[in-house]
Amino acid sequence: MNTQTTIVAETAAEIIEYVPLADLYLSDLNPRQEVAEEGIALLADSITACGLIQNLAGLRDNAGKVGIVAGGRRLRALTIAVAERPDLATVPVRMAASTHVAEEWANAENTAREELDPVDEVRAYARMAEKALSIGKISQAFGVTEAHVRRRLALAGLPGPVLDALKSEEISMGQAKAMTVSEDHKKILEVLERAKSGWFNEYQIRSALKPDAVDGDNRKAQFVGQGAYEAEGGTVTQDLFEDETLFDNPDILNRLFAEKLEEEAGRLQEDEGWAWIMTSDDSNPFWYEMQRDHGFARVYKEEGVLSEDQSARHDALADQADNGPLDEAERAEFAALEAITEGAYSDQQTALAGAMVYVSHDGALSALRGLIKREDQDAAIATGVLEASQHDAGAASADKPKSPISQKLAADLACVATGARQHAALRDPDMILALLAFQLTGKAGYRRPFGLSASDVANLPSTDAAGYALDDRLTTPASTPKDPFGSDLARGFRAFKAKGMEHIMAELTRHLAALLTVEDEKLAGLIDKRVSTSIREVWTPTAENFFSRVGAAYLNSLWRELLDLPEDHATVTGFAKLKKGEKAEKLETLFADPAVRRALGLSDAQEAILAAWLPEGMG
Repeated sequence: MNTQTTIVAETAAEIIEYVPLADLYLSDLNPRQEVAEEGIALLADSITACGLIQNLAGLRDNAGKVGIVAGGRRLRALTIAVAERPDLATVPVRMAASTHVAEEWANAENTAREELDPVDEVRAYARMAEKALSIGKISQAFGVTEAHVRRRLALAGLPGPVLDALKSEEISMGQAKAMTVSEDHKKILEVLERAKSGWFNEYQIRSALKPDAVDGDNRKAQFVGQGAYEAEGGTVTQDLFEDETLFDNPDILNRLFAEKLEEEAGRLQEDEGWAWIMTSDDSNPFWYEMQRDHGFARVYKEEGVLSEDQSARHDALADQADNGPLDEAERAEFAALEAITEGAYSDQQTALAGAMVYVSHDGALSALRGLIKREDQDAAIATGVLEASQHDAGAASADKPKSPISQKLAADLACVATGARQHAALRDPDMILALLAFQLTGKAGYRRPFGLSASDVANLPSTDAAGYALDDRLTTPASTPKDPFGSDLARGFRAFKAKGMEHIMAELTRHLAALLTVEDEKLAGLIDKRVSTSIREVWTPTAENFFSRVGAAYLNSLWRELLDLPEDHATVTGFAKLKKGEKAEKLETLFADPAVRRALGLSDAQEAILAAWLPEGMG
């Protein structure tokens, strides 16, 4: 029989025995019967590096073996770690005096465990880093990800008073994280005093510490690129908590942006043959502004015409694409035919016109093409490249005899013409549906074929996608033409209709669904029954979208009700002692993690209640 050493703990009336690992097994009382193997591997690395920091707890059975009721993950990890640490072959176990006590320990260990204070964790990581331990080693020791260690070490680099303020809850974790964007301790301490007084939120802290920095998602930063920027001496700051890069030298970035834009503009002029080229610092120059500010006129691509054989081939490929993917050769052929229908600028047009080149919001090079300067417009009209404006034509015909058609009569005749079109349209329902889909998808721009207007129906909460996931068809925005004032709607509609009724009906369905709003309760109930509306299908309560936005007393009550426990139960009283943020996170985990629910021993009925639970007034 193996030798066992028994000692009496000085702090409590309890027995701690050193028991051979071979005599230990996972007790049926332990709620953690199933765990993630990856987590066990990380914990084994931690125990190998640091030893067993927290004792196991167990109950001796009639055969003299010890069933572990608290510390099941540690027990599993020990069986791995002992291969590298033979000294772990015998480990300390806190022994329960009875089955009742063992059950209480099991529940308390797995439901009311107190997490390491964040500031204590930060300082612990810092001490390990000072001993030249790598991030990988630290992550193994604590059983956390390397990204988590990097973020904690970023906090460790803050001045001591910041961590003290965080520890005493004078500032929030979010405010502390915001301060990591700077290494200037003097500035950080100045900002700290304002944050403690309640004047500075997270955004204001970042702005105060990096007032001139440019976000890496900025269009100029994307266009120039971080490599080119750093090659010219620019520096960056990595904000680990926001997963973003800050460009610290806007002067360098702006210079490189201007230089690259000029270079790309020259290349576009050479490739496309424009008479002149200009650049704009604007991210979205509008055509009407070009007319107002520069007096530009504009010409558009001359639409190509497909031969009879080409048109038949184009339609065949379009139909084939609707039913399945085209191969590489077919895609190339279809693209060539599409290019013909889209047209091209003629040599006469490019000889008189130019382009304005700019960088759009996403950092992509864009251009307004076909612009004709005021001084070149007479020549363009004379050569037939540009049509004379209706204003000029109206002035030239001012001396013509007055029309016998009054304005009221003209309006009536226009109504008749509209009615005739509507009357004929009834003969082609598919065309009407296609035209409606064409308008709803935004491809008609600002010119609406139907006398309908659609207001956005809000379906995105202020917390955005936190715990909320709609069908992609509801979140994919409509694609509007880049130049709705000058685009050829007839050509655009032909191309849209050529995609077939299946595509048209799919577009109608998603855009009309996104406009659905029902105020009548009976009608709403009928619709919900017909389509099986389920809020929990798309929404799960999280700390961000719900729990952090209600009071702590409400969270205490909700925790107790969901677990169906009395007020004096250790799980309930332990939960009540947590900070509000910790309560919110714990409830989020309860809803999101099946392993947590199994550890708490939820019944099938409780699982069903949890799966259907909604806040008051929502269901």
